[in-house]
Amino acid sequence: MLLITTLILAVMVQSPSATVDTTRAAFTKCLRTDMKKALEAKMEEAEYEMQVKSNCATERDAFRKAVIALGKSGGDSEKVAGEDADMQIDDYHANFTDKFKDYKSTNTMPGE
Repeated sequence: MLLITTLILAVMVQSPSATVDTTRAAFTKCLRTDMKKALEAKMEEAEYEMQVKSNCATERDAFRKAVIALGKSGGDSEKVAGEDADMQIDDYHANFTDKFKDYKSTNTMPGE
């Protein structure tokens, strides 16, 4: 019984970097799924570019909070950590927008 409790507590208190890794994976998986749906729906590039920032809000917010927590644990101020988180999110949005345009221009779909 004690071992189970210890394992549960260990999972609950993940290190900030492990939490960033977990939330990053969930955020990018959501963006990838969303991109595939947009490609299947033959969405236009401009429409995708506008909507990509509003999709995956739950995963994006969890990732942002995790990046801020990691930054603060490393000594960054709330402001600096928040700016870093926002920059990383913007980078993912730009990356997926570029991928969308590439797949659309070649009429291909991303693999799993």
